Amino acid sequence: MRASKLNELQSQLHSQGITFAYCGCITENILTGIGSALKNKLESEDVDTRTTRSIFAVFVEQMQNIIRYSARQASTEDKRPMKESQGHSRYGILTIGQVGDDFIIHSGNLIVAADVPGIRARLTDLQNKSPEELKIAYKSQLRNLQELEEGAGVGFMEIARRTSRPIEFEFEEVDDEHTFFAIKATI
Repeated sequence: MRASKLNELQSQLHSQGITFAYCGCITENILTGIGSALKNKLESEDVDTRTTRSIFAVFVEQMQNIIRYSARQASTEDKRPMKESQGHSRYGILTIGQVGDDFIIHSGNLIVAADVPGIRARLTDLQNKSPEELKIAYKSQLRNLQELEEGAGVGFMEIARRTSRPIEFEFEEVDDEHTFFAIKATI
C-alpha cells in the first residue's frame, strides 16, 4: 500500500474516533496480546474501572466470535502452512473508538450464509430485552450450560449486558455460501 493510501486510511479512522484497529488473522495468543495492550491503554487514559471491564469483556467476546465462527481461515487464505504452535487462526476485523463519552467496538468477519437466520434471531431477541430481562436470561442460560448447543448465544448475551445501547448488527451477502457479519457495541 502506498504511503498516501495508508495516511488516508489513518486519517479516516481518526476522523471516526477510532483509536484502535486490527485486521488480520486472530488466534488466542493474538487476543491475549492485544487484550493486554488494550488494558494498558485504557488504564493510561484513566478510564473508570467499570467501563474498562465492560470494554474488555466486549472486546474478548467479539474476538472469540471471530476465532470460533469466521468462515475465513488465515492459513487457507494466505496459502502458507501454519505452524502447529500458531493454533487455530481465523480472519476478521475489530475496531475500538470513542465518540463523546461512548466507547464503540465494531467487529466483522465472514460467516457461513446458512448461519444468518439463527444469528439474526438471537441478536434481534437481545435488542428487544430490557437490562433486567437480559440479566435474568443470562443467569438462566448459565445455569443450564450443559443443555446449550454450540453457539447458543452466551457471548452475544454478555455483549448485550455490557452495552449502554442495544447491539447493532448487519449482514452483507458476499456470495451464495458466505455473508459478512458486522456487530457494533456501544459502552
